[in-house]
Amino acid sequence: MGRILARFRAGNTHNMAADRFYRKIAAKSPGQGTIVNVIFAGTPAFAAVALQALLDDPNVRVRAVYTQPDRPAGRGQKVTASPVKQLATSCQIPVLQPLHFRKDTPEGESARAELAQLCQSQAIDVMVVAAYGLILPQAVLDMPARGCLNIHASLLPRWRGAAPIQRAILAGDTETGITIMQMAKGLDTGDMLYKVVTPIANDDTAQTLHDRLAGLGGQAIVTVLNELESYQQQAQPQGESLTTYAHKLDKAAGQIDWQHNADAISRQVRGLAGWPVAFTTLDGTTVRIHAARTGQQAVTGKTAGEIIVVGKQAIAVACGEQGQQVLEILNMQFTGGKALTAEQIAAGNKLQPGQILGAPPVQPAPPINQPAG
Repeated sequence: MGRILARFRAGNTHNMAADRFYRKIAAKSPGQGTIVNVIFAGTPAFAAVALQALLDDPNVRVRAVYTQPDRPAGRGQKVTASPVKQLATSCQIPVLQPLHFRKDTPEGESARAELAQLCQSQAIDVMVVAAYGLILPQAVLDMPARGCLNIHASLLPRWRGAAPIQRAILAGDTETGITIMQMAKGLDTGDMLYKVVTPIANDDTAQTLHDRLAGLGGQAIVTVLNELESYQQQAQPQGESLTTYAHKLDKAAGQIDWQHNADAISRQVRGLAGWPVAFTTLDGTTVRIHAARTGQQAVTGKTAGEIIVVGKQAIAVACGEQGQQVLEILNMQFTGGKALTAEQIAAGNKLQPGQILGAPPVQPAPPINQPAG
C-alpha cells in the first residue's frame, strides 16, 4: 500500500480556491482544532491517498471505513481487497463492505441500520466519500451530523460523472482539479465547498493526472475538515448551465479513427492510458498504442493510417481527413507481446513504411474452380 500511496506526484499545481472561487477564510473557525469524527467511504487507489491524508491529520479521527466487497482482480482473477481496505486493515480501522444501501432488500436495510447505529455511537460528524462506487440514498447522506462530503476529480460543474479525469484530457481542457462537494441526491450536483486547480500539460496522461489529483484531493479534504463549519457556511451552488457529463468509458472508446487530426488522437492515447488504452489494427490484429505525440511536419499524398517512417525515436503515421498530419507513436504493443518502444520496433523490423493501420484485413482471393476433366 505504501507503493500505491507514493504514486501521486504533486507536480506544478497551485491552490486557486482563494482567488478564483471562494473568499479565503482568514480567521480560524470556532471549531478549528477540535476533533472531527469521520467515516470514510472509498475503494480504489485514488481514495486510498485521501484516506492516508485523513489518517495523518491530528484533528481527524477515522472511526470506520466503507469500501466495496473484495472482487477477483488481475490475470489470475484472485479475490483481492480494495486499496482502501488494505490501508484500513493495516491501520486496524473497522471495515464494512455492504453490497448496497437500497431499502427494498434485507441487505440494504441491514446496511442502513448498521450505518445509523455507527453514526450515533461514534458521534460521526461527517462521511467523506471518494470513488466509493455505491449509490448513497438521501437517508444515508443525512445520517452524519454534517452530512457527506465528496472528493470529486474535476472542477464542477464541468465533468460530473464517472470518468472526469479521462474526459478532461480527451476534450483538450487546459486545466482541471479537485472539488470538495456537499453530497446531494443527484449525480455530483451538491454545493461546492472548496476547489483546487491544476493545469493539464501536453504530456499529461490519465495516469499522471490521476496521481496528481489524488494527492490534491487528500490535501483539499484535510483543509476543509479543519474549517468545516466555515466552508459549509460559504458553500456555493453549481451553475447548471455550465454542466458537462463525464460518461463512463468502455473498451470501444479506445479505437483510433485515423481520419481524426493528430492532436485529437494524441489526446485519445493520453486520456485512455492505463485503461481502456487506445488501439488500432494491423492486418486484422489489435495493436495497442501506449504513448504518442503530435508530429510537427505536414505530409501529402498519404492515406490516413499509413506508416510513413519507422524510426528509432518514433513511428510516424499519417492522419487527418486528407492524411496530411502526422502522429508519432512512441510505444505500442502487438497482440500477445509486451509493450515496445519505437527503437525496439525499428530494430525488430516489425513495421514497414506503407503499411496501413486501421485498415480491414486483406481477404485472400477465392480459389478458381477448375473445369472437370
